[in-house]
Amino acid sequence: MTAAAAGGAVGDGGPTVRTVLGDIGPADLGVCDAHDHLFLRSPRLPGQELDSADAAAAELAAFHAAGGRSVVQWTPHGMGRHAELLPELSRAAGVHLVAATGLHQAAHYAPEFLDRLRANGLADLFARELTDGIGESGVRAGLIKVAGGFHGLDGHARRTMKAAAEAHLATGAPIAVHLELGTGALDVLDLLCGEFAVPPHRVILGHLNRAPDLAEHLQAAASGAYLAFDGPSRSHHATDWRMPDAVRSLADAGFGGRLLLGGDTTTAGARSVHGGPGMPHLLRRVRPRLELAVGDELMEQVMTVNPGRAFGVDWR
Repeated sequence: MTAAAAGGAVGDGGPTVRTVLGDIGPADLGVCDAHDHLFLRSPRLPGQELDSADAAAAELAAFHAAGGRSVVQWTPHGMGRHAELLPELSRAAGVHLVAATGLHQAAHYAPEFLDRLRANGLADLFARELTDGIGESGVRAGLIKVAGGFHGLDGHARRTMKAAAEAHLATGAPIAVHLELGTGALDVLDLLCGEFAVPPHRVILGHLNRAPDLAEHLQAAASGAYLAFDGPSRSHHATDWRMPDAVRSLADAGFGGRLLLGGDTTTAGARSVHGGPGMPHLLRRVRPRLELAVGDELMEQVMTVNPGRAFGVDWR
């Protein structure tokens, strides 16, 4: 890891990526898993919590052994981030980690928890976790995670995205969006970039591989947003087997610079150390398959250059 990652901030005045060990230059990310989870807890995933620090350390070690050098963790506020554990995990594995603030869909929280957060001000919470740190951990978040619904945006999504936009305008932080089953990308862009004036290049749209609508992918890329293809195949998702077509379509249209790849490990059983695909799958299986479709050079850009541009910002 670089000297900056070991605890110092980059001082050249350019964009930086906010990791759990400090701000680093975008080029220092190396090979990046742009959307994943070391820790995650939700009532929608009972018994599959990502809560084990030992398993997280083993998964990071496996990712590093496969050639990975950075992971952007999209776990938002109130879902068991264990921010206090992230610095030591990062140091031990030699992998840069980026933490998130923000909120997921309402279904992942108790109603009274959300009521309390809203009463105290969501935008202030997000901005504080970006600039001052998460709780008592001192770990600063490097992005804001929000979520849409299936082909639409409910009241919770709109309130959360409004707060995320306010926190972005105050700090410069990128906004990463969970698209439910890959849908609603254009609605999200209309809201965040249209109504709330967030620059499109500060928006990262997740899970587009789950809805292989190539026309919508092209529209989203043309807006200037980043498109994340994240998560290995599941029987009801058009993921790995359709990704080459989607990536080739975007590359042929000149949008290779807008692409990101991630693993999105969300359950304990999906970790490689428990027999699942886990974080190494992105490098062992997904990357080589996409290299056949678009070539080694573009995939090197997608895995190293694009994440630095997407998550590297001029912090305010």
